[in-house]
Amino acid sequence: MDALNPFTAYANLQEFMETGGWVLNWIMGATFIMWSIIIERYWYYWTAHGSVVRHAKRAWDDRSDHSSWFAHRIREALISEVRLSVNQSMIFLKAMVALLPMLGLLGTVTGMIQVFDVMAVAGSSNARAMAAGVKQATIPTMAGMVAALSGMFFVNSLEQRSRREVEAVADKLEIHHS
Repeated sequence: MDALNPFTAYANLQEFMETGGWVLNWIMGATFIMWSIIIERYWYYWTAHGSVVRHAKRAWDDRSDHSSWFAHRIREALISEVRLSVNQSMIFLKAMVALLPMLGLLGTVTGMIQVFDVMAVAGSSNARAMAAGVKQATIPTMAGMVAALSGMFFVNSLEQRSRREVEAVADKLEIHHS
């Protein structure tokens, strides 16, 4: 029950962050940015996407010409506006998911450098001194991988949803032949 105490949780988090070294701060920041974008994308679908679709549909329905070359280009432009809206920040989100394991590997490298420094100073027989460096090498790797994996599912889900939404808008903007 002590784990539910906010002060204990904060102390445990602080200890974890210190054990993993400075790279964990970068991983935590990147994870926060990634999840902020994920939440923003779902918020967009919940609040604003309907009005974007209605605007495109209304703009198409208000046209008298639906079959000319020019009308087809207008339809493509309306679909592109919706595509831009649903894909906003997705490239950055994918970059964050790809960056997190790389930051974890950076933590591995810095931790191994610490191990080699201990070996150079104290010799290879001091296992206790090397353990801190090994910890600092493994914790950021684990944290970067877990953070990236936590975002991958949602990135894939958002990509599939954006594809479906753009296709649905394209279906709604029917081409009428005169």
